[in-house]
Amino acid sequence: MFTSDRYPDIVYIEEVMREGMQIEDAAIPVADKVALLDALSDTGLDQIAVGSFVSARYTPQMACIEELARKFTPRPGVTYLALALNARGAERAQVYAPPLTIERGSPRPRLSCHMCDVFVRRNVNRSQADEIAAWPRTVAKAKAAGAREASIGVNAAFGSNFLGDFPVESVLRMLEIQHALWDEAGIPVTELRLGDPMGWSHPAKVTELLMGCRRRWPALNDFSLHLHDSRGMAMACVYAGILALDATHTLRLEGTLAGIGGCPYCGSGRATGMVATEDLVHMLEGMDYRTGVDMPRLLACVDMLERMIGRMGWGHVVRAGPRPTERATLLDINAPFIETLVQAQHFRRGPAAYAGGIVPWREPIHSPYRDRVDQGLPAYDTDGDWPWTQPHFPQGQHKGTAA
Repeated sequence: MFTSDRYPDIVYIEEVMREGMQIEDAAIPVADKVALLDALSDTGLDQIAVGSFVSARYTPQMACIEELARKFTPRPGVTYLALALNARGAERAQVYAPPLTIERGSPRPRLSCHMCDVFVRRNVNRSQADEIAAWPRTVAKAKAAGAREASIGVNAAFGSNFLGDFPVESVLRMLEIQHALWDEAGIPVTELRLGDPMGWSHPAKVTELLMGCRRRWPALNDFSLHLHDSRGMAMACVYAGILALDATHTLRLEGTLAGIGGCPYCGSGRATGMVATEDLVHMLEGMDYRTGVDMPRLLACVDMLERMIGRMGWGHVVRAGPRPTERATLLDINAPFIETLVQAQHFRRGPAAYAGGIVPWREPIHSPYRDRVDQGLPAYDTDGDWPWTQPHFPQGQHKGTAA
């Protein structure tokens, strides 16, 4: 879990072994997948999806799931999740539990459906009507079991490549119908799940939808956003989701190493992608979240993955490096021109990465600001005189201090 004193706690699931691999070449050697899973286990991520126990006819990339489950090395403190969509899948997965934890949705009884009837037909060979027809049975079973909390949710919550945009009002109406069924059963709704398999999310809609749900149902305290990044909006939508909630809430997120992933049924293939785990961790740590993730090890996993798939992923931090916030990680102010992605790797590989680069300045660069930083002082004094009283600043009644 990623924790914060100001924002909602975040439960994060690393999905590269499932969402990521399900769109990649089915011939990737199992030994390579085992090596990547074992390396991921040492990064500090505490929830990792190992794969899906599903039909190889629909998802041939998961045909090796039993072999992977047998060969990887579980680490203490890491929860390894496996998705099972039906009883047969759960039966197969149970052989490997533990170390696997069988994921079959929320622990709360849940009503849910796809806003896009086409996508659910392509994805699981059912219709939206089939999903809705199961709701009364779900409610009756939960009531008989004495359930004390319940969940509501929709998938394709923001729009569809096959049907177009879904206005927030339409999504809220679908959720209201689900909520009313739980109200009639006397079971409080505390969880909301929103999925976006086709990458239609937009930060303004995330804010409007989450705030609309919070106003209608103040008892909600557990929120889930499953976001794909087809149009480059996923990270902005995560940020919008964080700001729409507060420290009393839990936000559940999923992403993949290097941002790879996608669904073969959504129409965008590998272009769908997800939030890149390394980029998300980088953003959260900048917001003072406590992630417990070892960034160098995480970036080493990105290297492993990109060699496996034979191309670059969608992430950014692995290219430019994390923000050099510590004095020891600041860049050399006299480094030559950095133009290529290979040269940019000097943050990890040292000056050899840019050896022979262009150096156009006539004399070495010097900065009194950098001198201060090298001495352990801040580049700018917040309340002091530097650099506000230096000769190049106008000296008026403000005396170089903030108003």
